[in-house]
Amino acid sequence: MIRMTSVTKVYRRGLFETHALAGFTLHVARGEFLAVMGPSGSGKTTFLNVAGLLDPFDGGEYLLDGEPMQGLSDARASAIRNGKIGFVFQSFQLIADLDVLDNVDVPLRVRGLAARVRRERALRALEGVGLSARLHHRPSELSGGQQQRVAIARALVGEPSLLLADEPTGNLDSRAARQILDLLERIHAGGTTIVMTTHDPELAARARRRVHVLDGKLIDPWAPAPPAPPSEAPPEGLP
Repeated sequence: MIRMTSVTKVYRRGLFETHALAGFTLHVARGEFLAVMGPSGSGKTTFLNVAGLLDPFDGGEYLLDGEPMQGLSDARASAIRNGKIGFVFQSFQLIADLDVLDNVDVPLRVRGLAARVRRERALRALEGVGLSARLHHRPSELSGGQQQRVAIARALVGEPSLLLADEPTGNLDSRAARQILDLLERIHAGGTTIVMTTHDPELAARARRRVHVLDGKLIDPWAPAPPAPPSEAPPEGLP
């Protein structure tokens, strides 16, 4: 699904350069639940933004479902994001003036779907996260855990094959965090590929695979060892 090879991302400000990703290589198979760990500033959020086509990258190769992601037009990148990728952010990113139902409806409006179809899908997504009784509440009327569940419903309403979650429990208490992780596990069991960033080892332990990012490079304790080079044949005449 995700295949990044030697990806680089450089932020420039005046004469200063920050190498947020430096030869970043990661392969994520379809159906995985992957936790990307690392301290603040390690590059894990930059990786997620590049994976989700929110930020361009400067070098290397990125394939999503076999399609190169280099040099995409804005229209093509938007179409891929809207059709394949769901996003969950630490700060929820809900629209304060819209109620729960309308917040979840937003991605479907971009697709130009009919109002009846949008409503059916939004209701189904909200039922899946246990918020059918909060359809007409504004975000300010919900707890943090409820707001994050709305954000997850919004991410899932378009039926993406890939869910990217950036510190999805970072603003929640421990009880709400466990509920969100329970929900993510159920979503993963339904076949969705999930890539989640976190700095919390307890939360990362809920994923099926864990990798670490440091200084923009990947440290993957579960990566298979590279194949050994073929042994050289002995010179002719020697055993």
